[in-house]
Amino acid sequence: MASHGYRWFVVAGALIIQICLGAIYSWSVFVIPLKEVFSFTTTQTQMIFSLALAAFSLVMIYAGRLQDRKGPRLVATLGGVVLGAGYLLASFSGGSFLLLALTVGIIGGAGIGLAYVCPIAACVKWFPDKRGLVTGLAVAGFGAGAWLFAKIASNFIDAYGLSTAFMYLGAIFTVAVVLGAQLLRNPPAEWKPAGWNPPESKLSAASAADFEWRDMVRCKQFWMLWIMFVFGAAAGLLVIGILKPYGLHSGLSAAAAANAVGVLALFNGAGRIVWGMVSDLIGRRNAMTLMFLLQGVMMLALIEMGSTEMTLSIAAAWVGFNFGGNLALFPATTADFFGTRHVGINYGLMFTAYGVAGIAGPILAGSVFDMTGSYLWAFIPAGAACLVAAGISLGLKSPQTVIAAQK
Repeated sequence: MASHGYRWFVVAGALIIQICLGAIYSWSVFVIPLKEVFSFTTTQTQMIFSLALAAFSLVMIYAGRLQDRKGPRLVATLGGVVLGAGYLLASFSGGSFLLLALTVGIIGGAGIGLAYVCPIAACVKWFPDKRGLVTGLAVAGFGAGAWLFAKIASNFIDAYGLSTAFMYLGAIFTVAVVLGAQLLRNPPAEWKPAGWNPPESKLSAASAADFEWRDMVRCKQFWMLWIMFVFGAAAGLLVIGILKPYGLHSGLSAAAAANAVGVLALFNGAGRIVWGMVSDLIGRRNAMTLMFLLQGVMMLALIEMGSTEMTLSIAAAWVGFNFGGNLALFPATTADFFGTRHVGINYGLMFTAYGVAGIAGPILAGSVFDMTGSYLWAFIPAGAACLVAAGISLGLKSPQTVIAAQK
């Protein structure tokens, strides 16, 4: 098969994998059943979610380095096996918080971390001509998977109970991720799309530099991006973790609150594609500034938008759309700023910001609600953080541009 045509099979494999990995974003459908069946507190339910996100981001550092050496197919296959095993083991937890934290949280999160970076790293190498778009496509399945598995998981829980739901989900994840992984591979060395050449402005030696991770973390641009990623991801993950219970607390029916979860998931997936395309047209920095401004405004408005199904769905769509943009813009910007040769390990390190956000956002929401009975004092700092991120993005310049200017 011609290399140029094969790159779309890589995208197909990426979507299959990411749809399954994105099931973690449907976590809020588990919150009420865990509280009712196993008497968990809201904070405990969010701790499991946070552990999964933290394990996801930490393991991704190792996975990025491993896939740079071994290729994406092997590492993604391993991720599917580990993710499936976490959920299968969770079905035998008997409602133990510690066992669910270990299985769904740490083991399941580690499986996501192993598999997640592989499709992204492969796709940015196959699509230097459409890096923003393809990064968005590669991770769009993650958002769409949350919508799909919110429905699947809810149906499994209603029909079979929590433990059996975990078992069925584990089986689905194992089979689908392993199959999707078989479509992944890196392009040949020095490959580029037929008829495409890099823009003239990017042909300088400085612009062509591939940073190793040790050099990358010495750049202030890395830390600017990292802080922005923490702020943007924390706001989105805060809402994802508590959206359904927030709707119920605001007086909506279970069906209306669950519908908002699905709306957020769909717009999460769409945001990854659209923000990736927009950033190809107007530049990463401009796209990030606009995205963070929009998200900051909505986080501050969200406390007033839970009382009707329409307003909560609008808020969910808005938050999901902008949150999804983070997962397209930051890998594309990492590749732009620091090159594609070491993009696996480099984005793995950048993605530790997501792990920090995964602890800060959901646990802030859970603990604030347990203490005050309201989410107000979680939404306000999250909105302020997004506005700060927009300000940071205004001063963002590629390290390669800085190097070129110094010569």
